Amino acid sequence: MAKAVGIDLGTTNCVVAVLEGGRPVVIANAEGMRATPSVLAFKEKKPLIGQIAKRQATLNPERTIYSLKRFIGRRYREVTEEIKTVPYSVVSGQNETVRFEIDDKLYSPEELSAMLLRKLIDDASSYLGEAVHDVVISVPAYFNDSQRRGTMDAARIAGLNVLRIINEPTAAALAYGLPRKTTETILVFDLGGGTLDVSVLDVSDDVFEVRATAGDTQLGGCNFDKEVAEWLTVEFEKRHGINLRHDKQALQRLTEAAEKAIIELSTVLETQIYLPFICTDAAGPKHLEVVLKRAQLNELTAHLLKSCRDSLEAALAEAKITPDDVDQVLFVGGSTRILAVQELVQKIIGKRKINRGVNPDEAVALGAAIQAGILTGELKELILLDITPFSLELETEGGLISKVIEQNTAIPTRKTRLFSTTEDNRSAVDLHILQGDPKLAKENRRVRQFRLDEIVRTHPGHALVELTFEIDANGLFNVSAKDNKTGKEHPLIISDSVNMD
Repeated sequence: MAKAVGIDLGTTNCVVAVLEGGRPVVIANAEGMRATPSVLAFKEKKPLIGQIAKRQATLNPERTIYSLKRFIGRRYREVTEEIKTVPYSVVSGQNETVRFEIDDKLYSPEELSAMLLRKLIDDASSYLGEAVHDVVISVPAYFNDSQRRGTMDAARIAGLNVLRIINEPTAAALAYGLPRKTTETILVFDLGGGTLDVSVLDVSDDVFEVRATAGDTQLGGCNFDKEVAEWLTVEFEKRHGINLRHDKQALQRLTEAAEKAIIELSTVLETQIYLPFICTDAAGPKHLEVVLKRAQLNELTAHLLKSCRDSLEAALAEAKITPDDVDQVLFVGGSTRILAVQELVQKIIGKRKINRGVNPDEAVALGAAIQAGILTGELKELILLDITPFSLELETEGGLISKVIEQNTAIPTRKTRLFSTTEDNRSAVDLHILQGDPKLAKENRRVRQFRLDEIVRTHPGHALVELTFEIDANGLFNVSAKDNKTGKEHPLIISDSVNMD
């Protein structure tokens, strides 16, 4: 039987893993690296992918695409802040979809993600000596339905069969090999390049049960880089009176220097940032040379650290536990190496509870490979009881809202509700599906709009329609409808979707 692989499709880097002898191992790419940068570039209209694309980013910023994960499955109006921070052109496509404009051609996030996935799978196939078709792909636990479907679409465009979409914290818990004879409560703190997930799990024997999850799909290491890059821009303007914000090559160099400085400040108290020939004016070339201290970094990113703390405390509150109830903390994602982030978690949970047994950059891919092995029968089946991080609500005409599936409900799940028309002789009605955090109105996102057609014309309250809402093991939802009296199935026509046709 052909091998199935696990893929961590990250904002900054991607990692692929496979089971060998019953144990997950990372697959090196064609360049011999264990991680592939999530970067694509177009040079002479030919796509470059991975490390080769990242190397030429400074000289080709307008045709180099990164942070794809932050755009997939989202509407244009939802990424306005993100657009301000990238040098490439992001435009609005049909139905407010996100499109990247490169050399007068438009690409969707799903299309470019598919190119990245194809490179990962081709490298894995070369390593294994056989074609790879079946995959398990990880996504942030806080991804909504549209973002999950966008990820599935990307895999399908790449010609892959997705066995399962697995939440990153759940995958990481599998990678740490945590089954115990006694129940343990595990907290997974996953801060990657572009997303934050904090999940609480109960682990016992071969059962992994997620109790609660919280997070932010727009908070990650690149936000820390952005703050330092902006500080460098301000410092340069103070000294030379030149604003670098509109110089795309300079901004790319500043971002790369910021990332390097943050890494260095995890081990030293201060670091020197030197960028020669950052720009030129009438007086000649200008250089940037400053010293950034760890204390300054903490001040610049204090609001980001607060957001990390808020998500951590929210996960504990949703799980109805205190820090004393946590037995172990798992750090996942390269950005957990930021010293201030580690200190934040240690201060709340306790330093002795931190488990550093697995490389945080590789844990998710290793866990996805374990899930692939379970689904293909290569490993004995573990019981994974995951949850939906969002509530699922129905908004009907007139703005009335009915909550159908509660946040933190175990999945897969299925709920049925009866609805009726509110006006005489109605033959159709529009249904709006909302997904979000019930405590935060701004998080209640309209993810689908349906038109329920062919309703029997009658008086209000007489035509009862049975709507069934399902969320599967991938975290994807589906809605079906039938007449409660006749049993006739009603067609649901989707008229509002950000995903590809």
